Amino acid sequence: MNDVREPRSRRTRGTSWWRALPRWIPLPVGAGLGLVCGLGYGLAATPQYTATAYVLVVPQHGADPQTALGFAQAYGRIAAGPEVLAGAQTAAGTPAASLRGHVAAATSPDAPMISVTGTSDTGGQAARIADAVANSLTATGNRTSEATGVRLLLFSPAAAPAGPSSPSATLSAAVGASAGGLLGGLALLARRRPEDGYDGHDPYDPRSAAVPSPSPSHEHPRAAV
Repeated sequence: MNDVREPRSRRTRGTSWWRALPRWIPLPVGAGLGLVCGLGYGLAATPQYTATAYVLVVPQHGADPQTALGFAQAYGRIAAGPEVLAGAQTAAGTPAASLRGHVAAATSPDAPMISVTGTSDTGGQAARIADAVANSLTATGNRTSEATGVRLLLFSPAAAPAGPSSPSATLSAAVGASAGGLLGGLALLARRRPEDGYDGHDPYDPRSAAVPSPSPSHEHPRAAV
């Protein structure tokens, strides 16, 4: 009998402390852990700065403005390409292989404009990267201006940002607390109590198994001869 009851006793001891806690305890615990994790990440992460330069594509020799718009889309796709980055690495002070992860380009569907964004851990370096890539893209595109019928102009140089673009420690803590509170709410819904419909039946307890009662016999006893 001892070897049968032992699994139930271990299971009861393992879950009794959890059921003894207040039902709402996962919510503040989850929010608190998320707050600590988010605050720690915000304080430990290196601030990131972004700066953006703009390149304008101008039609030449009476070319259709739609041509300039189409070439702007094309040049936007090669702004972070090997040829452009190789020409920008000297001015940016960063090797082309490392420069790739710090540059992003975007185009507009309505205007022949290309935005070149540089990212770094300092505002001055972010602006230097953006300007170097924008100038290299302009030079690359203008080498074939006779064939394409468009020219690229540096419309607006990048300016060093006054503050970082990465989330602050306060925002990181708020996001972490929200995520932890959400997980705590899910854990709260997962907890079951007897008053919530749990009848306390233990399927592992052999004593709680229902013993079928003998069914009455429908056969008539034979009369003794």
